[in-house]
Amino acid sequence: MAITASQVKELRERSGAGMMECKKALVAVDGDIEAAIEHLRKSGAAQAAKKAGRIAAEGAIVASLGSDSAALVEVNSETDFVANDDNFTQFTEIVAQALLQHRPPDIDALNAIITDGGDAIEQMRINLIAKIGENVSVRRFEILDFGDGFIESYVHGKRIGVLVAMEGGTRELARHLAMHIAAINPLGVSEADLPADLVAKEREIQIAQAQSSGKPPDIVEKMVNGRLKKFINEITLHGQAFVKDPELTVAKLLDENDAMVSRFIRYEVGEGIEKRQDNFAEEVMEQARSAAQS
Repeated sequence: MAITASQVKELRERSGAGMMECKKALVAVDGDIEAAIEHLRKSGAAQAAKKAGRIAAEGAIVASLGSDSAALVEVNSETDFVANDDNFTQFTEIVAQALLQHRPPDIDALNAIITDGGDAIEQMRINLIAKIGENVSVRRFEILDFGDGFIESYVHGKRIGVLVAMEGGTRELARHLAMHIAAINPLGVSEADLPADLVAKEREIQIAQAQSSGKPPDIVEKMVNGRLKKFINEITLHGQAFVKDPELTVAKLLDENDAMVSRFIRYEVGEGIEKRQDNFAEEVMEQARSAAQS
């Protein structure tokens, strides 16, 4: 059966797949549009399964603000080139909006959400993989409620995203603090937010260093307390020097503006993912050896 250009166009508009993939699908099912859509979905799932093991450590952080809550989500791709693709960007925005609309408890529940277009998030992800030829994954997300205050967001070049929940103060101040958090990366608002084992380990290190100085025990204790306080100030939002005015700590800035940061979330693309280190020279040599043996 001859496949017409109008059939390919219709299938492309309905599926979002590439022109050649649409033509192949139509040929495979003798021009049946509905069967071709199913064929594309099956082939897309197969491609997604093949690519599932490939490391996706690039991508984008997306923030979405609603009337009473905000969401931050990381969607990964294999390359930054795809992270800037319009199809990828559109998918990330749909995911972010779905988070606010449906408030899923985990990734599995998010993937099962049916979008306005009629497809589940997971099916959209599979279709996107088939279209762009790279592994794509929704890695993590968090949703914050406004509570008694408000939330401001800041996303730096798609790679770092921050949500700041604040009571009192102004949105301008909250945005400046979100930018500060993006740049300086505190581990918590105050010491109370830090893991106890992290502080305990640092105390052990400082005790060992101070004792090696040969100072009396009372001096050692003062040295340890001073160094530990400095360490905590460096890694907590309250203790850090405000990035726009280093003479002012964030705690002092909040106090002057009668404001309080109750919580913040900071995501950076690919953090914690072990990236594959490609040795291209070795790869070329291996290909050369294989060619010589064939």
